[in-house]
Amino acid sequence: MNFVKNKVMNTILWSCQVFLALIFGYSGFCKSTLSATVLIARGQTGVVGKSQAFIRFIGFSEMLGAVGIILPWWLEIARVLTPVTAVCFAVIMLFAAPIHYRLKEPKNVTLNLLVLGISIFTAYQRFVGLA
Repeated sequence: MNFVKNKVMNTILWSCQVFLALIFGYSGFCKSTLSATVLIARGQTGVVGKSQAFIRFIGFSEMLGAVGIILPWWLEIARVLTPVTAVCFAVIMLFAAPIHYRLKEPKNVTLNLLVLGISIFTAYQRFVGLA
């Protein structure tokens, strides 16, 4: 029974990790390649008032995070990087939610809080899995 429970939890965690990788990979790619004007037009309004260099930095960081949430755990090399990445994603969401709240974007705030929750859950469970 414990084996089945562990398999189910592992499947849930992998689903969370893939979800986070897709969200941050896509967002990072867009921020790394598109102008602020295009990003805003596409709904990534959190970049309003930020310099292009800072937007690019965030984009590259998010793409690195998309790799960091998957590869270390999958390859079983420096596995601690996976939950650390999830913590970093949670921190990003802690900064993003108030920005979208001030911009009166309840859908974006809701998404930020959902991603925050998934990030915290993934970080906690993967830290537990290291022990």
